[in-house]
This record gives sequence, structure tokens and C-alpha cells, in this order.
Amino acid sequence: MAAEDLPSEFDVVILGTGLAESVVAAACSRVGQRVLHLDRRSYYAANWASFTFNGLLSWIQQHQEEPQPEEVQDWSSLLEEGEELIYLSNTDSAPVSNVQVFCFASEEDEEEEAPNTTEKERGRGADEEETVTEVSEEKSVSDSKEEETEEKGEETADRQKEEEATQTREEEPDTGESCRSAAPNQSEPTRKKISYTQLVKEGRRFNIDLVSKLMYSRGSLVDLLIKSNVSRYAEFKNVTRILTYRHGNVEQVPCSRADVFASRQLSVVEKRKLMRFLTSCAEETEEQQAYNGRPYLEFLRDQQLGDNLQHFLLHSIAMATEDTHTEAGLTSTRHFLRCLGRYGNTPFLFPVYGLGEIPQCFCRMCAVFGGIYCLRHSVHCLLVDKETNRCKAVIDSRGQRIGCSHFVVEDGYVAAEQKRLATPTRYISRVILITDGSILPSDSDQQVSMVTVPPIEAGSPAVKMVELCPSTMTCMPGTCLVHLTCQSVGSAYEDLSPVVTRMFRMPESHDREECPSVLWCLYFNMADGSGVEVEGHDLPANVYVCSRPDGGLGHEHAVRQAESIFQKMLPEEDFCPPAPNPEDIIYDGENASSTSEGEERVEEEKKDEEKQEEMEELEQQSSD
Repeated sequence: MAAEDLPSEFDVVILGTGLAESVVAAACSRVGQRVLHLDRRSYYAANWASFTFNGLLSWIQQHQEEPQPEEVQDWSSLLEEGEELIYLSNTDSAPVSNVQVFCFASEEDEEEEAPNTTEKERGRGADEEETVTEVSEEKSVSDSKEEETEEKGEETADRQKEEEATQTREEEPDTGESCRSAAPNQSEPTRKKISYTQLVKEGRRFNIDLVSKLMYSRGSLVDLLIKSNVSRYAEFKNVTRILTYRHGNVEQVPCSRADVFASRQLSVVEKRKLMRFLTSCAEETEEQQAYNGRPYLEFLRDQQLGDNLQHFLLHSIAMATEDTHTEAGLTSTRHFLRCLGRYGNTPFLFPVYGLGEIPQCFCRMCAVFGGIYCLRHSVHCLLVDKETNRCKAVIDSRGQRIGCSHFVVEDGYVAAEQKRLATPTRYISRVILITDGSILPSDSDQQVSMVTVPPIEAGSPAVKMVELCPSTMTCMPGTCLVHLTCQSVGSAYEDLSPVVTRMFRMPESHDREECPSVLWCLYFNMADGSGVEVEGHDLPANVYVCSRPDGGLGHEHAVRQAESIFQKMLPEEDFCPPAPNPEDIIYDGENASSTSEGEERVEEEKKDEEKQEEMEELEQQSSD
């Protein structure tokens, strides 16, 4: 909707289209509230967004430029008696930082055995020179060369799939083999690397998430999607396998009953111990309570479990660290086990086209029930009643006064002087990789993998990795999209480059010929929303703050926050009640017409019955 067409009164005004804000918008619109949903950005989902490859390059460029703060305008002329102004922040208070881009794909097709990557492209310190500026220069390749590259890339992808399938059938079927032993013939110079030109030309096939998360099949987000009927706006794929990195090898984790008994990396005794332990975790016992406050690893050791099982249970099933307390580790283990088997042999789902689809699905539901959306549109300040300390209206970026009963805002737009609690910002380290194959090749090229990487050295963080295949509609054929995430200790490059170097083939890697090659990668840090205080600010009582994405694997933090805000605004209303199916909706005038048609049919049936009775009477008289 055009900005000049906006009505002057709404029940709820929301600034920011992240997941929590979008869920609040859908919930309010569903129960009849008039919702205006705005975002300063030109795209939906804010820091939860998914981008095409070219769109991500534009996003990188924006975050490498110095933000230009907007001039603060004086809106005091719009004040009424007994009101005061509260200005919002002109720029994001905690932007993405430490952005570094490395491109290892050649400009033209070349043999895999002869990578021609310059030293500066892989240099640790060259942060700015080899990012978007370098990338944009490579975009000037002619169209004819792009078409030639695309044809060669398709042939390369087909040939690669055939070789991987052949080699997988020939090797010993041990699921614990590392990438080094997975495909020894892949190093033959018959396969050509995908070029940067092809990545750009096929850029629309990528849907690259800014945050990396999965959906627990019995988690709060899946339950909300089902309850509200929002799930019909999206498609989902099951994560097909859980992997872990151990002793330099990538191994598959047996987590379901079928996986345990089919595993070749566990002995019969280990299988029995694992099944017995998983069964005992279903309910809390006095023995487990005795370990409260003590490390979960100590509890596992006392259960007489070997090193293999301890590693799987601690890092891949509980997804905990050696310092995690037993009660937290058991809670995570039970949640993992409850989610098994609902949609597949792992606990996780992933949305087709990327995680950015989920906020947009809730935005669609809001729009269906009358919500109004404006991108590239913002709120500059709030008009507050001095007596009641409630926000009466907002002033948008066009200077229009818009009345509202409630205002919801992303925490990055709250000015520093309004934040009463000064808590240090925690950060998440992220790296996004485009690779030319899977870290654990298999018979199927449709694997979606969740990989846990324990700390590779003292003081380093544990890393969660998600590897996506082309069937998720997040990357082009012949490639995989890999997301790595951890809590920040240093910069993203410092935290995650050691993991990338160990698990993938880089230009300087001479002993990893069998591992997949990194074609392009992006490192950056972003604020961790779980460490942000959303209450206690110097704001009116009817202004609610939503934090940005957190560092957890699931979506519980955002869903819980959205429900809490909704209950504060509308405590008597149901949170996201089911939306009617399209075939059940009765539009205006349809009910009256259907009623009249029904009455006509009843009258016709009565006349037919009367005629039938008259005919029967005449037949009876004639027979007499």
C-alpha cells in the first residue's frame, strides 16, 4: 500500500518484520485487530531473511559501508496538549560486524587439480579488499562466457553425481568413514570446478539464510504452524541424518531405533547399552536427580558408557558441552527423543526455500485478515500521553500521525537513551559456505545434514553445522550450502576458520583432496538476541520490544517472546487460533443466496411429493 493511503487509526503498529514481530502481527490480525506492519528495509524478515546470491552480495555491501544517520526532524508541531515525543533510533544500534568474504571459485572453468587461487584471496588479514569490490569486478564477464560456463557446470554436476554414486557402492558400507576415505577417485582431474561466473548467473537458485536454525518436529514453532494453519503457506523437508566430527572423521550418529540396529560402527554390546540408556531417559529418576548440579559428562561416564556413546549422547543428541549440568543435558536428551519419528528418523525439519519463508508465512496470514504492510517505511517517534504514560500515536517517515493502542518494535530501533538496562551485547559467529559436494557422500544426493563439531581445542567454541542440498531450493545443482554457527569468542573468522580448514578443501589444503572444495564463503558476527533485555526500558507501558535472532538451534525463544507480548496486549484472546480453510469461508451475500436456493429446492420437493400422492390416489380409484 502507498504511504499516503494509510489510515490514521490502528489497534497495533509494528516496526520490524522479524519472526517474533511477524507472529505477533498474525496473532493480532487473526482476532480482529487492525494491524499496520512496517519495516525500514526493502525486504521481509529483517535479520531472519533469506537472500539470493546476488541479493546477499548487496546485503554485504550495505553492511561494509558506514551507515549514514538520517537527519532528525522536529515533529513537535504534531503534538497535542499533554503529549511528549520519544524519538526512535535512526540506525540499527547493533549492526552486523566483522564481515569478510573469500571467493575461491575461478572466474573461468578449470580442472579441479589445478586451482588458480591467488594468495590475497585466501589471506587472513585482507578483510575489505577481497570482498564485494573484488566480487563485483568479476561480474563483468560476457554473456557468452556465462552460457558456456553454465553448460559445463551442468555436465560437471551430472558427472560428479555418477562418480559419487559409483564410488559409494564400491566402498565398504561403514557410516563412520570420514570424507578422506569416502571417495578416493574424486581427485581425478576429470571434474571441473564451478566458476564464480556460474554462481552469479545461477544466483536466483540460492536462498541463503542470515541465521541458521532447524525446526524441532515437536517444538513450539511446529506446534504453532499446525495450530494456526500457517503451515499451508510453506513446504518442509526432513533432516535426513545427524553427523558428528570426531578424531578427524565425519561419522553418522545413530539416534533412532532403526539407526542403532543398522549401525556398523557400534558393537552389539554398545547398541544394547545405548538403547537401555535412551529408554531410561524417558522419565526422571532419583538416580538422575542425585547428579543435579554436576556435569552431564560425569553422569554419562558413571553409566558405564564407552567413549563412542558418550560422544554421541553429549555432543549430538543432548547438543551440550562438557560443562553442561546433568539436569540440562537430560532435558535436552528427552526433547531430542520426543521429536524422533514424528516426520522422519531425525527430530528436525527445514523449510523449503530457507528460513526466511517462516516470517513471511505469518505476514501472509496477517494480510489475509486485513493487516496492512509497508516496506521501506518507518516510524520516527512516538507520541506519549504524559498522564497515563501510554503511546497514543506514532509519526511515520512521511510525517503522518497514526493513532494506535499498542506499538511493537525491534530492539535495534530503540534509542540508547531509552534503554534503562545497560547489558553487554553477546554475539554469534557465522560462516556461510558454498561447496562443490557433501562432507559425507552417500548413495543419495538429497541429504540434509545436521553436524555437531565439538571444540577442536581448549577455549574454542562448539560449532553447529547445517548442510543443505539442492532439493531444499537453497542452492544450485552441483553445490551444497553449508551454515556454521557458534557463540562468539573472537571474530567469526577467528572462531570458525579452523573448523572450515579441517573439514573442507581450501586452496592451501594439500592433504584434503577428497573433501569438498569451498567455492565461496562469508564470515560475519551478529548480535545474539537471547542476551538482550526486552523489558525494563524507559518506554511507555503499551510499547513492547522484540529481540533479534538468538544463537539456539530451535525457535523457542522467538515464539515464546511473541506469545508473551500478545498475552500482555490481549489477555482475553486466544493466541493464533486456527484460520479457516478457504473452502469453509462464506463471503458476503453468499449465505443469503444459498439460503434462498435451499428454500426453492424444498418447495419444489413438496410439489413433487403432492403430485406423486395425487397420482397414487387416481390409480387406487381406477383399480376399485
